[in-house]
Amino acid sequence: MLTALPRAAAQRAFVGTAGARLSQRRLAMAVRASSSSAPDDISDNGQVSILVVRGTNLVQEACQRHKTSPTASAALGRALLGTLLMGAFRDEGERTQVTFKGDGPLGGIQVIADARGTVKGKVGNPAADPPLRPDGKLDVGTAVGRGVLAVVRSWKNEYVQPFTGMVPIATGEVAEDLARYLVDSEQTQSALGLGVSISKDLSIKAAGGFLIQVLPFAEDETIEALERNISAAGSVTDMLARGMGAADISKQLLKGLGGSDTGFQLTPRYGPCEPADLQDRMKQAVALLGADEVRSIMQEQGKIEVTCDFCRQTYQFKEDEVMAYL
Repeated sequence: MLTALPRAAAQRAFVGTAGARLSQRRLAMAVRASSSSAPDDISDNGQVSILVVRGTNLVQEACQRHKTSPTASAALGRALLGTLLMGAFRDEGERTQVTFKGDGPLGGIQVIADARGTVKGKVGNPAADPPLRPDGKLDVGTAVGRGVLAVVRSWKNEYVQPFTGMVPIATGEVAEDLARYLVDSEQTQSALGLGVSISKDLSIKAAGGFLIQVLPFAEDETIEALERNISAAGSVTDMLARGMGAADISKQLLKGLGGSDTGFQLTPRYGPCEPADLQDRMKQAVALLGADEVRSIMQEQGKIEVTCDFCRQTYQFKEDEVMAYL
């Protein structure tokens, strides 16, 4: 479940690891994503909003579709959850696309989310699985590598130009990089935490995340309280392992600040991958090749076969099915 209240853009941000000092307002804070349903709440003083997501089933479905290695699963899962948090509960028809163009063996990550909690993603090399870090954790940073993080926000209104922001990939750990993007490109004061826990059988044990946003007029006491709460909470996967639900995580992070119970809820889902919708979009894409090219493919191969890079589903079409879209 994913629940949210009206979010507020801010002018400052905080980046780093849990327990980082927040007294310097131009810092950004990202609770380190750990490899191992969501409410959005707002503090009683109106200075802080929080969006929390539990996305274990969503990440499991994505990893099953793409047949990802453990490290690729952690990287893709973090990117899916982070993009979902950045894109949910925004304007109707708005889409958020996040692309990590790194030089690591993962070969890049691309994720697209809409305002209704639907998200899909892919990685360039699902088999990428570099050796564990010295501390025994999955080395997502090495898998992603260094390069550029690009975020595109687009709207249904064709007369409104998409907004594109780009920042260097600082760590490749996903959460840190997304938090830095929010600071440097969107000037949003925020704290972002992401976690994906992998079981011994390589299934997704738990996955979740949170996005805290702070208003420009937030008092120092509010920032300090958030710093203490984030530090005390531990990683997202630690909280999920303790049996905490999305509402519990929200209360923990807003401890001492109060919180309302008037949030909105969404159920995150992977997609859209419904057969009818997917096939319709595939036919439209093939039709863009033109009648001559479609006939040439049919003569050479006897069929037109299309695979969705995001859903990993393959469909075959007859010539007349495609021609109907020309």
